[in-house]
Amino acid sequence: MKIKKTYPVALSIAGSDSSGGAGVQADLKTFSALGVYGATAITAITAQNTQGVLTRLALPPQMVYDQIVAVMEDIRPSVVKIGMLANAEIADVVADALAHYSLPIILDPVILSTSGHQLLSQDAQQVLKERLLPMAELITPNIPEMQTLTGLSLLSMEQKHEAARYLFSLGAKAILLKGGHEEGDIKTDILFRTPHNQLSSSYFSTQTIFTHNVHGTGCTLSSAIAAYLARGYELSAAIKDAKSYIFEAIKAGADITIGRGSGPVNHFFNPVTMLVYEQPKL
Repeated sequence: MKIKKTYPVALSIAGSDSSGGAGVQADLKTFSALGVYGATAITAITAQNTQGVLTRLALPPQMVYDQIVAVMEDIRPSVVKIGMLANAEIADVVADALAHYSLPIILDPVILSTSGHQLLSQDAQQVLKERLLPMAELITPNIPEMQTLTGLSLLSMEQKHEAARYLFSLGAKAILLKGGHEEGDIKTDILFRTPHNQLSSSYFSTQTIFTHNVHGTGCTLSSAIAAYLARGYELSAAIKDAKSYIFEAIKAGADITIGRGSGPVNHFFNPVTMLVYEQPKL
């Protein structure tokens, strides 16, 4: 019996950020920093910088589909992270392509950019809820995204629970509600799950880091969760370590000046050498 070597592999399906702080660029940096090989299927190209999105161009849906299939049929990632989808046609072909495979999907419902630019059309949001949400192992909305997806206010804990119940009624398996948009010295993310058909919640809290350099934090967190899943972590453990990673990445880049707006995090504050696994080969 021969032994072959391989890397843990994650696929990012997302838009390109010309400033390098978010989108597939942030995903690839995160995968690499955590010792995981990253592949991509680009959905859209944006012209943006730290001050905002100037223009965006969605790729032809067939091209998005072909990228996914090309990677899946050859490189065979063990986990997929979905970010910016741009429009309903792209959301549909992403669902079509992934329906042929069985692997964990982390769905980051990118609806607005950090600067407030609309990145997901209304009809695409409906496709996301109807087709992609039930396929995902985890969905990672922030407060504004959760409000948009559910049509509910999230001012109280009960309202957050109500919003979670609504997404579970649509087929969600687990929801990580990110609390980065809330005020205060502590930021808390809530993991909602439904073991035995009962809503449960787990809390992940960190000290607030007061900095403008938070561009791409949502992309980075979701891709970090995907990276840890690719490394074989259970979901809760992957979220816990991903939260630690994004906290340290924000902290390490908090006082750095890149551009004149919301700068990026420091993805490579403590990079891991690419992991190599041995697999038996008959």
